[in-house]
Amino acid sequence: MERKNAWKKYSDEDKNNVFTFADEYKTFISECKTERECVKKAVELAKKAGYRDLQEIIAANETLKAGDKVYAVNMKKAIVLFNIGSEPISTGMNILGAHIDSPRLDIKQNPMYEDSDLVLLDTHYYGGIKKYQWVAIPLALHGVVALKNGECVEVVIGEDADDAVVGVSDLLIHLAAKQMEKKGSSVVEGEDLDILIGSMPAASDSDNTDEDKEEKEAVKKNILAILKEKYGIEEEDFLSAELEAVPAGLARDYGLDRSMIMGYGHDDRVCAYPSFAAMLEIEKPQHTSVCLLVDKEEIGSVGASGMQSHFFEDSVAEIINLLGEYSELKVRRALHNSRVLSSDVSAAFDPNYPSVMEKRNCAYFGKGLVLNKYTGARGKSGSNDANAEYIARLRRIFDDNDVSFQTSELGKVDQGGGGTIAYILANYGMNVIDSGVAVLNMHAPWEIISKVDLYEALYGYVAFLKEA
Repeated sequence: MERKNAWKKYSDEDKNNVFTFADEYKTFISECKTERECVKKAVELAKKAGYRDLQEIIAANETLKAGDKVYAVNMKKAIVLFNIGSEPISTGMNILGAHIDSPRLDIKQNPMYEDSDLVLLDTHYYGGIKKYQWVAIPLALHGVVALKNGECVEVVIGEDADDAVVGVSDLLIHLAAKQMEKKGSSVVEGEDLDILIGSMPAASDSDNTDEDKEEKEAVKKNILAILKEKYGIEEEDFLSAELEAVPAGLARDYGLDRSMIMGYGHDDRVCAYPSFAAMLEIEKPQHTSVCLLVDKEEIGSVGASGMQSHFFEDSVAEIINLLGEYSELKVRRALHNSRVLSSDVSAAFDPNYPSVMEKRNCAYFGKGLVLNKYTGARGKSGSNDANAEYIARLRRIFDDNDVSFQTSELGKVDQGGGGTIAYILANYGMNVIDSGVAVLNMHAPWEIISKVDLYEALYGYVAFLKEA
């Protein structure tokens, strides 16, 4: 069953809409490289669209009704938006769920050290990465440093054109004979991903530098002075910091025809952004529309800000209570009767590596939104396997709205595998299927997507929220 290339259905005028939305998305992923930055931007845009903070509504002892728009934030790293529908919420919600964390290098809590007049930051990589891809590229530092006085300092170093960048050094090819004999997984070890941040010593204030330990770490002293001057940060403040090293620079058009985008964090912001944008397009839905953007998917959806937390379930309970109809049974019914697109990326077919794909059952650039009936590994281990009836319903919705879509598996059987948040939502008894955008270079510092697939995802998500 050959799926048509989505570009072919657009006139030149229509293609302008594709490129305009792509430009908006490029701005988003260029500015929002951490989960905190994504949530901050989402709150800003949601407020402009008329959404109100759930906690403020609770504090004011207000009630909700059909047509009201509400958002809730969890740990500044996850967000859920509700557009209350005309049907009782117990009949189920139409939910778009995606994650906003991406693979990266996290700065350790006691990270800074000086060695041979060079100062480095020790890191612990986050998510599944090929470690050798993270050396010899420009990196930026994003995150927050929480001070004991309660202040939380936001840090972004390396993104402005006038900023310095940092990075992980690599071994020169002339001395790498033994390194090149290693397996790919160990060419660069996890503990070798230390980030070089300085080499200039502070001006000496002592004539006895050989005996003065502080002067022996003069480069570190200089770096700490810079951090103190610019951010008010002491070395001990790293203990309560969340700093992430990410690829420095803007997302860029990719290809001579500008049909693609290369950027950091497509997995999974290329699904999160059109999910959020679709949510803002919905007015007065029949069934309550929901956009759920969560953290920690790359490490198993664990923790207080991950999908396995009770944040979403608790938010639904609060919404039902504010609608004046709370009961535990109605919460359970609302969850059980819901329909979900677990919006996450899929692997795109790569002509350079065809052997890992089964060509009739994989995703291709340009052929639209990707549906994965199941993910998991080997014998579908760890997957949500969507019901046939639910897939048929989605086919009808997408065909009726001229949404280009395709189906896929994540590589050949026994070749590998992966997971999403789908199985967690499915635990409530919801109808759930994975849907998203095909990606090349997945989990690399710079990933690639097709602009037309991004656009088809947007309108697939809009159609789903309106008609599921």
